[in-house]
Amino acid sequence: MQSRMFLVGLSGGIASGKSTVVAVFRELGCAVIDADVIARQVVQPHFLAYQQIVHYFGTEILLESGEINREALGNIIFSHPEKRQVLNSITHPEIQKEMLKQIFKYFVLGYRYVILDIPLLFETNKLTKFMKHTILVYCDPQTQLSRLMKRNGLSQSEAEARIASQLPLDEKRKLATHVIDNSRDWESTWRHVLKLHGQLEDSLDFLLVRLAAVTALAGIGGAVCFLLRHFVS
Repeated sequence: MQSRMFLVGLSGGIASGKSTVVAVFRELGCAVIDADVIARQVVQPHFLAYQQIVHYFGTEILLESGEINREALGNIIFSHPEKRQVLNSITHPEIQKEMLKQIFKYFVLGYRYVILDIPLLFETNKLTKFMKHTILVYCDPQTQLSRLMKRNGLSQSEAEARIASQLPLDEKRKLATHVIDNSRDWESTWRHVLKLHGQLEDSLDFLLVRLAAVTALAGIGGAVCFLLRHFVS
């Protein structure tokens, strides 16, 4: 088992092709942790966050199946920013814990690096300090606009409004350590991902401080001790 591992944050923008790039990384055998998937998991009925959300927001946010009505909950927090903060305070610690569990799993399996697929990585800027590398999946503005219009069946003004609601890709690329330009064909993107994967595999960066910090945030002290012993040995 390799004793060196580090975190790589990956993000993009609407219709920039992040899912395509993630799929290529997965095909190459890379470990990818999807923050969106985890966010949906931790609000399922058997998770602690679910109980806390229902306790605070009430049973009126539930579907007949007992699951949380995401649309109803979204409408509430959209109109009440203070309730959005409450929801974040409930879900974020649980998301961090679940991410840590998966990071730990890949550490045990001997992966050199783990990719964290986080849609708002650069907007929130809270997790970038734990990443040794950050990757932005970029495409030029015209390509982004045309892709979004075609994919979602939107008019130009509708698509432009959605793009405008996010931090511009040209701003994000200034914050990333690596940029994958997905404006061209799939083969070009694949070659770029393959080259970057090779660079990351050859890296000897350590996860020690970053993973310890993530663990401290999640409140799992035992894992910290275990990981520290293995990284410093």
